[in-house]
Amino acid sequence: MSMIQNKPHRQILMDIAHRAMREQGLLVEYPIQALEELGKIPGPAPASSTNTQDLTDLLWCSIDNDDSRDLDQLTTADRLEDGSARVRIAIADVDVIVKKSTAIDGYARNNTATVYTAAGNFPMLPERISTDLTSLNKGEDRLAVVVEMILSKDGGLQKYSVYRAMVRNRVKLAYDSFAAWLDGKGPLPEGIEVIEGMEASLRLQDEFARKLRALRHIHGALDLETIQSRPYFESGMLMNIERDIPNRAKDIIEDFMIAANGITARYLESKQFPSLRRMVSKPKRWDRIVTIASALGTTLPQVPDPVALELFLVSAKEKDPIRFPDLSLSIVKLLGSGEYVVQENGKKTEGHFGLAVKDYSHSTAPNRRFPDLLTQRLIKAAYAGTVPPYSIEELIELARHCTETEDKIKKVERLVEKSAAGILLEGRIGMTFDGIVTGASDKGTWVRIFDPPAEGKLESGFEGMDVGEKIRVKLISTNIERGFIDFARVK
Repeated sequence: MSMIQNKPHRQILMDIAHRAMREQGLLVEYPIQALEELGKIPGPAPASSTNTQDLTDLLWCSIDNDDSRDLDQLTTADRLEDGSARVRIAIADVDVIVKKSTAIDGYARNNTATVYTAAGNFPMLPERISTDLTSLNKGEDRLAVVVEMILSKDGGLQKYSVYRAMVRNRVKLAYDSFAAWLDGKGPLPEGIEVIEGMEASLRLQDEFARKLRALRHIHGALDLETIQSRPYFESGMLMNIERDIPNRAKDIIEDFMIAANGITARYLESKQFPSLRRMVSKPKRWDRIVTIASALGTTLPQVPDPVALELFLVSAKEKDPIRFPDLSLSIVKLLGSGEYVVQENGKKTEGHFGLAVKDYSHSTAPNRRFPDLLTQRLIKAAYAGTVPPYSIEELIELARHCTETEDKIKKVERLVEKSAAGILLEGRIGMTFDGIVTGASDKGTWVRIFDPPAEGKLESGFEGMDVGEKIRVKLISTNIERGFIDFARVK
């Protein structure tokens, strides 16, 4: 008898998530000391009288998922007389509530990030903090760290500044409805029409986000479009796994956050402060990327070259946009995962290969990622003219810990994702599917099928297969509890 017949699917997946979290050394419940600290916090932090600007009258907005409640960023933009633009990005001041070395900070430091699973989320910070006290909620005054940049007509960075401010979210926008309006396929999102100048600010944000992206691509930032998915439940039962489609609204936030992360890294360097950098230095399997490009009629250099790779990706997307996500997935797997490294004052580290930026920190999601909270503490100390809150030795250890824990989080998220797919596939044993090889090593060969989006192990017929190859497979077994999906190649 199936293990899923007598229990809601969401509960099954949550049980699997809890087990996987504990197996990876991730905390599931806040310790009593953290809850005691939480109970003593009276409310949101009041405005500071020193070095804090009042920017509550600006046209701030949040752009996030429909169901997001932990709002880390606000954005606003205005055009200057010479045609350039001033873009401001407000990042929630989490450090003002979550102090270093507290029990709440210790929990966040252990898990290093919010864990997002198909069953539900495991917040890095208690929800009273991340969705209320520090969240940049609509109509609420909140302290923030603001990154301000002046962009030339073509999107080039002319100058920047970083400072503290009190801000107020004027309108909460959701990615899909906002993107539909930008594309002329949907109505003006509710709330924009009653705020004078908000529509112009949003169109300006879209315009300059695209200019930032175009400049990055010229320098070799990779135009990748991987398949993201989210589960759809009804009354606790899993009905489908739906593809999450990229759109212009998501692009705005991605482009602005990349720019802000670059600026915060440079800001810390200008203050002679160390920083924690995010880095994908060199592709782990460039030779296979070269082979894939060659099969599609493009010759890439034998040494890693992000500009050449980007030109190939742009061309491939134009020729076959429908299958481009498959190609993107292969390239992502072959690039390998990134790591956190410490940038010491006066020493140089490599840049981020996939983003085509040399200075790149994580600073824009302190409610959800510990490296961002850590970076915020460094920024605030640099701004105040005090000493860094972390020693070089502490930062090096935290960089290692954050990299290792990120890998553990991915294992948890992948396991629950596979278990969810296993629930949908359990009744389809023996059916055949089109797929693409996503991994090939001594540990095994993995295949991703497209409907439903699911990854499993190729148990037979894997000889000679490599990442990026198209394949037809038959589903031979599933194990929901262990997240196993097994295929055999159909020749």
